[in-house]
Amino acid sequence: MSLASGFVQTRGTHFVLDNSLFLFNGFNAYWMMQVAAQPSERYKVSNVFREAAAAGLTVCRTWAFSDGGNKLALQISPGVYDENIFQALDFVYVDWARNAGIRTSSDDDFYTSIVVKQYYKNHVQKVLTRINTITRVAYKDDPTIMAWELINEPRCQADYSGNIVNAWVQEMASYVKSIDNKHLLEIGMEGFYGDSIPDRKQYNPGYQVGTDFIHNNLIKEIDFTTIHAYPDAWLSKQDDEAQMAFMRRWMTSHWMDSRTLLKKPMVFTEFGKSSKDRSFSIASRDSFLNAIYSNIYSLARSGGIGGGLVWQLVDEGMESYFDGYEIDLFQTPSTSSIISQQSRQMTALEHKMSRP
Repeated sequence: MSLASGFVQTRGTHFVLDNSLFLFNGFNAYWMMQVAAQPSERYKVSNVFREAAAAGLTVCRTWAFSDGGNKLALQISPGVYDENIFQALDFVYVDWARNAGIRTSSDDDFYTSIVVKQYYKNHVQKVLTRINTITRVAYKDDPTIMAWELINEPRCQADYSGNIVNAWVQEMASYVKSIDNKHLLEIGMEGFYGDSIPDRKQYNPGYQVGTDFIHNNLIKEIDFTTIHAYPDAWLSKQDDEAQMAFMRRWMTSHWMDSRTLLKKPMVFTEFGKSSKDRSFSIASRDSFLNAIYSNIYSLARSGGIGGGLVWQLVDEGMESYFDGYEIDLFQTPSTSSIISQQSRQMTALEHKMSRP
């Protein structure tokens, strides 16, 4: 498919922008929509964009939209599963159904209820066709947006095989593409393996969550794969060395499966180290990030991964959004230096790999 200039696309297991290889270093900032809606707080969004640009970060994953003035690609999700973020917004849809008198059995009806699924589709349609009040460009036509995400961290207790989520992804991915076939689309998965290839479940952190990394990402409307990793939370009883060993296996197995089985590029869309851990220090977080970035760079040299998005950047005075993983680049120069170094290395690699 031929697109107008400026839309990020995939070519095999690579991302491309204007027919050139696109590698990146980026960040998460889920709070942007909420903060930008408050005129007195809006400057915090600008501050984070300014600090991110200075650190060479070129992709922002958020639940907000750009005014067109920032040279950052946006990866946007219309919903959040994780109950620690905005109280599981996805399942507000289920609450709406209950309040409307629709019988529901659990929050997992989000994936199966005809009524709830239509609520979700209505929301998606409104977002994709909304006209940006500043640029006057519909979101579905805006090349500032790199990709859409169906749902952040889907989980389904009713079916750990991943089949219920798979049916939902197929339906919603087809619906999104019927409205917007210009932008890339991904699911928002953490990367947990399911039942389609039982051997892969050895790479899970000891449990399943109702998704299947292989089966779900085979859906043709899904353009690239994603993984998240929080070994300090998933393997909290293990030491740093064991957690890092898990992380390397997790990254490598998904990178290999994305390249060889799925034949799609991968993005490491969430990772971080929590300050709530008793052994936390800025130095330990810097060491963790440096190891992750080294692995991303190494895999990118072989092709198949576009980059990583650290969780999460904040500005000063945003304590209500702190979750333990927050990073204020201005306040932590050592962390900012590591992130900036990764940005420079990914840019240099992009240029090197783009040469004929």
